[in-house]
Parts: sequence; C-alpha cells; structure tokens
Amino acid sequence: MAVAQVKTVGYLELLRNNKAFRYLWSGQIVSLLGDWFNLIASASLIAALTQSGAAIGGLFVVRMLAPFLMSPFAGVLADRYNRKYIVMATDISRGFIVLGFLFVREPEHVWLVYVLTAIQSALQGVFFPAWNSMLPDIAKPEELGAANALSSATWSVMLAFGAAMGGIVSGLVGVYPAFVLDGITFFISVAIIARMPYTSSLESNSDTSVLAGLRQYVDGLRYLRQHLDTFAITLHKGMVGILIVGVFQVVQVTIAERYFTIGEGGSISLGIIYVAVGLGTGIGPILGRWWAKDQDAKLRIAIATSYLCAMVGFFITATLSSFEIVLIGAFLRGIGGGTIWVLGTQLLLQIVPNQVRGRVFSTEFAFYTIMTATSSGTVGVMVDGSLGVTGVLIISAIVMVVPFILWTLWIMYGKPDEIVLDEQPALAQ
Repeated sequence: MAVAQVKTVGYLELLRNNKAFRYLWSGQIVSLLGDWFNLIASASLIAALTQSGAAIGGLFVVRMLAPFLMSPFAGVLADRYNRKYIVMATDISRGFIVLGFLFVREPEHVWLVYVLTAIQSALQGVFFPAWNSMLPDIAKPEELGAANALSSATWSVMLAFGAAMGGIVSGLVGVYPAFVLDGITFFISVAIIARMPYTSSLESNSDTSVLAGLRQYVDGLRYLRQHLDTFAITLHKGMVGILIVGVFQVVQVTIAERYFTIGEGGSISLGIIYVAVGLGTGIGPILGRWWAKDQDAKLRIAIATSYLCAMVGFFITATLSSFEIVLIGAFLRGIGGGTIWVLGTQLLLQIVPNQVRGRVFSTEFAFYTIMTATSSGTVGVMVDGSLGVTGVLIISAIVMVVPFILWTLWIMYGKPDEIVLDEQPALAQ
C-alpha cells in the first residue's frame, strides 16, 4: 500500500484558491436548504394525514428504494457523461417535481406523496454519484480531504439549519410554503453551478447503447470483486443505513409526534431533533479528520470507533426520559453516523480510480438506499407493535457491535487497496 502523504490545505485556503469548488459548494448550500425543508414538511404531512408509524416508514422506504433501483444507470451515467451537466439536469427536474406536493391536501391524496417522493429520490440517486465523482476532478490531491470534509460539514449544517427552519415554518404556517421554497432552491442551485468552470476528464465512448451501459455496470461490479478492501468500505454506508439512519429517521418522527409534541404534528420538535443530529454529523467528521489527518490507517480506526459512539447515542435516546436527553442521544447518533459516512467517502476518494469512480459510488449508494429502505419499513411496523420506540433503539444498538467487530478484524488482518489519489490531478480551478 502507498504510504506517501500529500500536504493538506485548510478550508479557507481551499475556498480562496479553488474557484470551481466555490461554485459547487455554493450550489450545494442552496439546494440542501430546500431539501431539509422538504423532508420535514413531507414527514409531517404524512404523520398528520395518516397518524401511522407504518405510513411514515413507508415514506422513507420510497425515499431509499427509488435511488437503489436507479443505481445501475446512475453509476454508468456518471462515468460516461459530463458530471456537471448531470448534476444540473437532476436539480432542474427535482425543482419541478417538488412543486407537485402542493396538490396533497386530503388523506386520499397521500399516494401522490409517495409517487412524487419516488421520482424525486430516483433523481437524487443519479445526482449523488455524479456529485461525489466530481470532487477529485476539481480538487487537487492536497485539497481533496478539505473539500470532502467541508462538503459533508455543509450537509450537516444545512441539515441543522434547514430542519430547524423547516420545522418552524411547517409548525407555524403549514407545510406547503416549505415545498415552494424547496422548488425555488433547486433552480437557484442550477444557476450557480452553471457558472462553475469544469472540464470532463472522462474518455469519450462512441458506444452509448443500453447493452454497453450494462457491460460498464458489470465491469464496475467486477472491479469491486477484485478489490475487496474497496468493497468492504462501500458496505459502511449500508451499515449506516440499516442500523442508524433507517432506524432513527422513523423513530424520531414518532418521538416528535407522540412523546414530545411541539408544533403541528410535532413538526417543530422534529426539526429540533434534526438540528441535534445535524450538529453531530457536522462536528464528528471534522474532529475525526483532524485526528486522522487523511491518513489511511487512522481514517479506518476512526470509522470503527464511530460505531460505538452511535451505539451510545441510541441507548441514551431509548430512555425517553426527557426531550433534552433525546437530543443528546440524537447528537451522539449524528457524530457516529456522520463520521462513518464522511471518512468512508474520503477513503474511496483516495483509492478508487477515476474511470470507475461513478460506478463505485453508485453501488455504495445502492447499498445505503436498499438497507435504509429495508430498515425503515421494518422499523415503521415494529414501532407500532409491542417493541415500541425503546425496544427498537435498544435492539439496533446491540446489533451495531457486529459491523464494529468485523471492521476491526479487517483493519487488523485485511489487505488495504493502494492509494491512487496522486494520479488524479484537478482539471478546473
């Protein structure tokens, strides 16, 4: 394994010197603000119209299952076409789709929430592999760690801020203004990213047939089979999905609606819980990267310990002793899950070659979405049953020991893939 380390740059230096990243980052800020407004509003709308944990779980199943079904196409698209144009096209499409939520007014309209969410989430499944794959194209090797961490921290900050604002708006004036704002932010994001200097580094492929695309996707799966370390890293987001995100995103809606209700349908308390999670997902990766300094071995150790942090957060939340205690548990859950997510992405950015990067990220996202969908659907039913919120959280926390042990054993005895980051110069500044 390559052991040479590149000199890393700071966050302000990155923003000051890399024009392309500034535009991409600015578009991300605007788009994510609307995303979290939409999530709070749609979850609150489902809860208010159905009063059902299973229905809430179903919403999150749809949010995750649609990107999974798109993953074979998303990865090929990201490795075949200009990634900037893919990002812009998906944002424009999502901007129109979310305005359709305005037509959901009665319980018999709930089906439309699921249909629109499926389309929006499928487009998101195309967006993320292209967006992640673009980072090494616009960031130099010494900038990549800061770019990944800053983008992830921005996701977390906007989760906290957007969820809080979404909860307040939904709780005070209703959910529909949140949907309007979400649509507008997508269009603003496109206008910003359109100005980003970017040149695709992908080799042109004259064969654009469906069969050729299928062959490309199979080639990506073959790459993972031949690189077990990369495959093991891609599984982390699946573990986050099935044990952390899929469980908590259903449970927190139930906690807000049934136990600590503030605002219409608990929308304000739900927003506050998301703030706690968002703060955790922002602080955890930054602290983890500060300790690891983008060094391969330390990144792996930080991922292992993050499972334990999320486990503690689940146990604390399970007590339901007060809203403040729930927020502490949510914060620790955010630290654990966020650190696994960001540092896992950093490892992949360092070891996956450009020509297969989109397919690796789409496969990773597929693992995450199908696991989260499975978890959300199961948890939605379990919460309505005899286990309740406390039982679900305790069981999930105990099961987190499994990926912690397996990953620790891989750190000790597995063979890491070589770092290829130095082979990928930034193409646009």
